[in-house]
Formats: sequence, C-alpha cells, structure tokens
Amino acid sequence: MIDISVVIPFYNESDSLPELIDRLLAVLDALDRKFEILLIDDGSSDNGFQIVRQRRELRPEVRGIRLRSNFGKAAALAAGFSESTGAIVITMDADLQDDPKEIPRFLDELDKDFDLVSGWKQVRHDPLEKRLPSKLFNAMTCKLTGVKLHDFNCGFKAYRREVLTEISLYGDLHRFIPALAAGRGFRVGEIAVEHHARQHGKSKYGIERYTRGFLDLLTVLTLTRFSRRPAHLFGGGGVLLSAAGLLINFYMTVLWVVGERPIGNRPLFFLGILLLIVGVQFISLGLLAEIITRSLARDEHPYSIAERIE
Repeated sequence: MIDISVVIPFYNESDSLPELIDRLLAVLDALDRKFEILLIDDGSSDNGFQIVRQRRELRPEVRGIRLRSNFGKAAALAAGFSESTGAIVITMDADLQDDPKEIPRFLDELDKDFDLVSGWKQVRHDPLEKRLPSKLFNAMTCKLTGVKLHDFNCGFKAYRREVLTEISLYGDLHRFIPALAAGRGFRVGEIAVEHHARQHGKSKYGIERYTRGFLDLLTVLTLTRFSRRPAHLFGGGGVLLSAAGLLINFYMTVLWVVGERPIGNRPLFFLGILLLIVGVQFISLGLLAEIITRSLARDEHPYSIAERIE
C-alpha cells in the first residue's frame, strides 16, 4: 500500500523538473512514509519525459505517464488519479511556484477530519493582469457555489482517495474539484501556502481561461444543484414564463371583451403567445431531462457513504 501519491501534470517544463523532483524526494523521504511521484507529460515537445525516465532509473518511487497529445490539465490530472495508488493524493504544478515543503502541512490539515485541503496563494508573485481577474473569479465562484475558499485556481491540493473515486474530470473542471467534492458531502479545508515566482519558461494560460472558467462554473452549478432534479432547473423557468404569458393573454382577452378591438396586431399579444410557447418548451425540456437522468442514474448511487459500522 502506498500512503502518498504526488500527481504532477506538466507541459514543456523540462527546465524545472530536475529541481522539482529533487526537492520532492527530500521532503517525502523525511516523512518516512511509502510514497510515489507520478509525473504526467501532457504532450510536451521538449525532453521532459526523458528526464522522468532517467530519474526513474535512480529512484523507483518516480513514475511517469506520457499522453499522446496535449489534452489539457484536467485530462492529465484524471490520468494521474487513475494511475496513482496512494491513500492520499497530492497535486501540484511543475513550474516550481508550489513549494514541496508545504506537503507536511497539507497532511496535518487532512488529519483534522478534512477530505480535501486546497492551497491558498495568499501572497502571489504573478503580474497584476493575472492576480486581479483571479480575485474576481474566485469571489464569484465562492459566492455562487457556497464553498468558502480564497483560491479555487491553486493547483496545490491534497485529497483522500475516496474523493477522487466519486468525481469525474473533463474540460477545465479541475478548478472546481472543491465545489464538486462539497456537493458530494466531503469536507473541504484550506491552508495558505508559500508561492514563488516562476523561474523558467512562461505561463501556459492566458486571459481566455477565465471565459472558459465562467462557462465551466455554470456547468458545476448545474451538476451540484440540479443533476438529480433537472426539471427544477428548466421547469421553474418554464412555469414563470408560462405564467407571464397567461397573464398577458388574460389581460388582452379582457380588453377584447370590453370592446377594444382589434388586439391581434398588438405587440403585447404576440409577446404573451411567445412566452407561453417558450414556457411550455422549457417545461418539456425539463421533463425530458428527468427521463434521461433517471435512465442514466440506474447504476449510480445518489449518495456518498462516509463510513460503515459492521
């Protein structure tokens, strides 16, 4: 049994990998626990995977996976989660901005009955054009999901194995693992971690990731709040639209009865009909989503078990 798995996705980070592996080994050796370091090459074009192969020959705890193409960080993390075997999984970035010496603090925080501990880059050594959008994004995500974290984007996290067995990653949903985990009833904590300036290369992310992140946030809200009751999401809006349409058409009918004619060419009349049609479509969409959800959920458990007494 492996106690700790450190999962690190990387993309063209060959300049950082040797120092990162050395620092990781120094910290993990001092813990006196069984561990593995799993590095996932997300389609790099440099010699990063060759470095991993060389380190594997020196230390059997170092493992590597090379993906056929650049599938993205979420896919690389999913591959690492699937291949890792540790009871505790720690993720971090490969650019040396995350400090391995923080790992014991993550383990201590997990011992406080947390299932997931997320890092918080309280003092960031990034340019303002990255810090400001990140603060706004984190504040909005915290408000909408109800998960009280300062930094959803921080890749430095520690998980218990059972968290990862209940969460599926795709797209860019790796940023929202704490929200997805909280939606399944897991306890989520946070610690402030030391953040270093990038020493080699340049960031692989631009401002466009916040646009994708907002769309993914809508996905997370749907998955965590309405995945088991989609009719409430679509049907609620449909009922409101239909009610508004009925009120408008009732008003137009009253005008027709009292002698105000014609009403068939008035914009308000067409608006009432449009709201009725769209409302009925929303309700129908919600019912269809319910049927699909029930069909797909037959083999899934709509709950998460914390522990058993047998």
